[in-house]
Amino acid sequence: MTTLAKKLAHYAGNRYCQTVARSEYQAQSYRRANERAIEYGFVFEAIRDLAPRTILDVGTGLSALPSLMRTCGPVVTAIDNVRDYWPAGMVNRHFFVRDEDTTQSISGSYDLITCVSVLEHIQSCDAAVDVMLRALNPGGHLVLTFPYNENRYIPNVYALPEAGYGQDLPYAAQVYSRAELDRWFCGARIVKQEYWQVFSGPFWTFGELLQPPCCTTVDQLHQLTCLLISK
Repeated sequence: MTTLAKKLAHYAGNRYCQTVARSEYQAQSYRRANERAIEYGFVFEAIRDLAPRTILDVGTGLSALPSLMRTCGPVVTAIDNVRDYWPAGMVNRHFFVRDEDTTQSISGSYDLITCVSVLEHIQSCDAAVDVMLRALNPGGHLVLTFPYNENRYIPNVYALPEAGYGQDLPYAAQVYSRAELDRWFCGARIVKQEYWQVFSGPFWTFGELLQPPCCTTVDQLHQLTCLLISK
């Protein structure tokens, strides 16, 4: 009887998931291009080149990124600060996400930690970076992506009058600068840093969205950076 109940529950669950997936497929509409193609490309280049056995994704939310990384072979763990950033609760149907606050502690240690477009929303960013670095295995690497300007830190770019969007969002978006990198990585090494121009204006969300975006240099206009850090 127990086996039959499990089979029925499994069948009903699969039918429900299929119904939801079909509904989402049919309801698709075009949304603006975004930075994920840049960031995910950077992540998968790191996986290709470093061949990590274990990966932690920080701030997963509803993303399918951990599931995609798992298809590359590594054992993957995903975490998010669900209790603080998702007050209504959050279920990621692509991958199991542990409820952990990366500004406090991270369970386990990993060869590669990824944090994609998340750090800019964490007010205690220094603590978050420190915890992530300490959770790396010896010789491990950290991938970070976030809005960036070489010379100027902005506490919340969404609050600026020139911001193209974000005014209605319940969280801030920080723009980090070289000063933050120097502070965070004084005991680590920047292996690779890419600079990307995503908008026509000087800061994140300013001006027109570029299609396609341009990989630039530190001396050229940019609003996004992708970093590979070695412990």
